[in-house]
Amino acid sequence: MNETSREQRLSRVFVALADTLADDFDVIDLLHTLCERSVELLQADAAGLLLADPRSRLQVMASTTEKANLLELFVLQNDEGPCLDCYATGQQMVNIDLNEVAERWPRFRAATVALGYDSTHALPLRLRGQVIGVLNLFCTDRSTLSDADVELGQALCDIATVGLLQERTVRRSELLAEQLQSALNSRILIEQAKGVLSERAGIGVADAFTLLRTHARRNQLQLGVVAAAVIDGTLAASALTTSNR
Repeated sequence: MNETSREQRLSRVFVALADTLADDFDVIDLLHTLCERSVELLQADAAGLLLADPRSRLQVMASTTEKANLLELFVLQNDEGPCLDCYATGQQMVNIDLNEVAERWPRFRAATVALGYDSTHALPLRLRGQVIGVLNLFCTDRSTLSDADVELGQALCDIATVGLLQERTVRRSELLAEQLQSALNSRILIEQAKGVLSERAGIGVADAFTLLRTHARRNQLQLGVVAAAVIDGTLAASALTTSNR
């Protein structure tokens, strides 16, 4: 990627993320945008994002592929992986060659390699010492991020963190807890809606999510609202597939 092209893409990415910081922004859309743009700019093959719930337990909130989603769930179920260390310490865990961590994270290494990844990176969502989540990047080849790449990835994470912790929306800790719990509830609805839409429209779950997200953006609706409408049948699959052509 030449320098001009990279600068143009960076500008578009920061504008896209800034657009999500308006009042009543969609948390799920923000996190998916962060994952997608991080994959694009840092030349990863997939990304996943874990966010702490009100009890400080990490939950899978966004991913760019189903494989990344499965791997994130595996990490949480087995309580093992660099992302957990990243969350616990607030420190970046980058340039991890999976051939070199068999003793440290044996189950994580086995699962990650089985899904076709050779290296991984974990960046914290943090602000002034408060860590609220982790962005994970997965690469099919051995990937090395430069210092500039790490700074860029962290900057993207920082923007998302500011969006979640912005003062005008979250003035007290209980409001933060409510916001994160609401995002988690929306995530559960979205996962259910993906399955429902996939079955009704005869498409893959990734395509189902694209339809949900496109419809939400086009009609300025929260993803959770669209998901709930699909689940209860008030928004037909045919309406989604027709309107998103």
